[in-house]
Amino acid sequence: MKILMAASEAAPFVKTGGLADAVSALALTLAKMGHEVRIVIPRYYKVDVVKNGLRDLEMPLATTMNNGEVKSAVYTTDLDGSPKKKPIHVYFIEHNDFFGSKLGIYGEQHEPDYSDNPRRFIFFSKIIFELCRKLDWYPDILHAHDWQTALVPVFLKYGERRDGFEKTASILTIHNLGYQGIYYKENYPFTNLSWDMFYQAGFEDWNMMNFLKAGIHSADKLNTVSPRYAQETQTQAFGFRLDTSLRYRSADYIGILNGIDTQVWNPKKDPYIPMQYGIKNMKAGKSKAKETLQREFGLPQNPNVPVIGMATRLTEQKGVGELFGPSYGSAWSICRDMELQLVLVGTGDVWCENEIRSLASHLSNFKAKIEYKESASHLIEAGSDFFLMPSRYEPSGLNQMYSLAYGTLPIVRNTGGLADTVENFNQSTGEGTGFMFDQLNPRSIYDTVGWANWAYYNRRHQIDEMRIRGMKLDFSWEKSAQKYVAMYEHAIAKYAE
Repeated sequence: MKILMAASEAAPFVKTGGLADAVSALALTLAKMGHEVRIVIPRYYKVDVVKNGLRDLEMPLATTMNNGEVKSAVYTTDLDGSPKKKPIHVYFIEHNDFFGSKLGIYGEQHEPDYSDNPRRFIFFSKIIFELCRKLDWYPDILHAHDWQTALVPVFLKYGERRDGFEKTASILTIHNLGYQGIYYKENYPFTNLSWDMFYQAGFEDWNMMNFLKAGIHSADKLNTVSPRYAQETQTQAFGFRLDTSLRYRSADYIGILNGIDTQVWNPKKDPYIPMQYGIKNMKAGKSKAKETLQREFGLPQNPNVPVIGMATRLTEQKGVGELFGPSYGSAWSICRDMELQLVLVGTGDVWCENEIRSLASHLSNFKAKIEYKESASHLIEAGSDFFLMPSRYEPSGLNQMYSLAYGTLPIVRNTGGLADTVENFNQSTGEGTGFMFDQLNPRSIYDTVGWANWAYYNRRHQIDEMRIRGMKLDFSWEKSAQKYVAMYEHAIAKYAE
């Protein structure tokens, strides 16, 4: 099967979050299964040509936008780790005004959402078809990711299913429904679709233009990144006003849990932790990591006190308001009332960063680093006893899977991918892999952390059994990739004749 992944980012070239990791990891897994996979992303300013070993294909492309021709260049390289017999070619679309002259990916501090983002990603989605035609390579599957490429299925359905694309099917993966690409409809003419299509293709959204909604209405098959999130997004509470559209497409909409990169997030191989470990030497490995974690964060090196770790974006989605909110967050009470240590690494909303600095200056058992550092994230996963994720919603979540792989027990809200990957502790039987709560409020977080803290001091044998149970779970991409292949096969079946 020939598969083209269309995305706004892909690791290791450009990454702002889990999307980049998911795109590349899924592509690698599919390639190792024998499929011919290629990736196309923009060439942003920060994607250095020399550093990334890009070569100019010297193959100029052009597409029409609002009755004007827009040209671009194309660079390429192969994705590291892809099979030698079927390497994954990664294509980079070059357009200086849209991508090459901007320091950010989607925006910068003074302009969080670039004003020309709709034009940037209309252009990117349109030029993909010209790229394939110039390469004389026509995929069986066009797999678009999130709102930035949600118009790829739209263009395929309303005009591009010709000249080589007659049997191509489209897939749209929703990584986070909270980001939809909603812009003024004055940008619509750049699509070169008729105004009838504005309504027929699903663009219209309260007199605005909604990229993701149009993709949902147009793609042959849809999925999101966990089964529970697929259910939740069809409800008013989690649907971000697109629940009606998703219910309409429910027969073509499924949840496939993201996997994790078991080469990178593996305590047996991890170069960032002081002692590599597996199930047999888990206690020794985690003890050494805990000692190092406490020392690096300036905490007393006490092996008997539980450490709760966090590595997170400090945004409302992650439940930081209920945890760190001034005057009402539960972090102060947790650290004041309980015999534990809390460590955090992350960046995000300015108010939250400032509140965390204030808390850390007043609490001797709370330490934080307002930064993102890969090595610190790995050390927190290995050295913590518990990992706290009080998410408002969580499409898939990765850190809870990292935690389980490292023998660290998640404390999570019962939502999305967290609910699909963590089994709640049963203190009567000892079953479970973590600690869960239903309602997102400071009291629920406080009580559930307190429950985990109580179990640490009073049910240590059950804690150790849970750790081993979690480390035995398989969160590799192979299982997920097989489900994607089944979805692909179903999507192309109607074009096979």
